[in-house]
Amino acid sequence: MSSASTIYDPAYARRYRAHDDEFESSEPCRRFAGWLHQLCAAMTPPIDVLDLGCGTGRYFWALTGVRNLVGIDASPAMLAEARRPHNAELITARMVTLIEGDIASYPVDEGRFDLVYSIGVLAEHAPLDESIVARVARWLKPGGQFAFTTVHPDSPSIPLTLKRTLGRAIAPITPSPLAQPLRDRLLARGRYADERRVRELLEPRFVIDSLFRFESEAHLHCWCVARRGA
Repeated sequence: MSSASTIYDPAYARRYRAHDDEFESSEPCRRFAGWLHQLCAAMTPPIDVLDLGCGTGRYFWALTGVRNLVGIDASPAMLAEARRPHNAELITARMVTLIEGDIASYPVDEGRFDLVYSIGVLAEHAPLDESIVARVARWLKPGGQFAFTTVHPDSPSIPLTLKRTLGRAIAPITPSPLAQPLRDRLLARGRYADERRVRELLEPRFVIDSLFRFESEAHLHCWCVARRGA
C-alpha cells in the first residue's frame, strides 16, 4: 500500500489519466476494449464485475450490461482520477464503487462476481500466483469468468541481462531438481507469466477458454479468459 502510494503519486496519476485520452486511438486500447465488450455481451445481464488494479478506470466505458462495477487499486491518487474516468459519458454500469486496497489481501464477498478482469496488472505490477488465483476463484460465481493479461517472459521490454540470457539458454537442458528454481527466477517469481505458467496456476479451478499472445505498444503479453468450475 505505501509503495503504491509513493510510486503512483498524484503527479503520476494525472499524467497516466491524461494518457488515457491519447491511448484510446491506439490499436492495443481498441483491442483490449473490444475484448471486454465482447466478454460482457456474451453474458446474460445484469452482471457484476470486479476490476483488479483498476487504476484510472481506463476501461470502465467498454463494459456493458453491468449492474455493479467494483474497481480496486492500491493507489489513492489513481482512484482519485478514476472518479472522472476516460469516456465517462459512455459508462453504463448502474453503480460504480472504488476501493483503495491491496488486491492480494482486501476482503471481497465470495461468489459475488460474474466477471473479474485485470489488464496490465497481474504478472506485471503485481505477482500472478496461487494466492491470487484462489482469491479470484472464491470471488466468482460458478461459471464466472476471469479475464486477464500478463507480461510474457520473452517480452522484448524485459532487459536481457547476461544472467537472463544464460538462464534462458540452459533452461531446456537443466536437470529436474534445478529446473523449477531456474524457471521461477526467469518468471521473476510471478512478475511474468507464459502460457505454461498460466495453465499451471489456473487448472483445475478454472477451464481455460482462450490463451494466446498479443503484442502491445509496451510488452509481449499473454491474454487469457477462463471460467470458474461449477
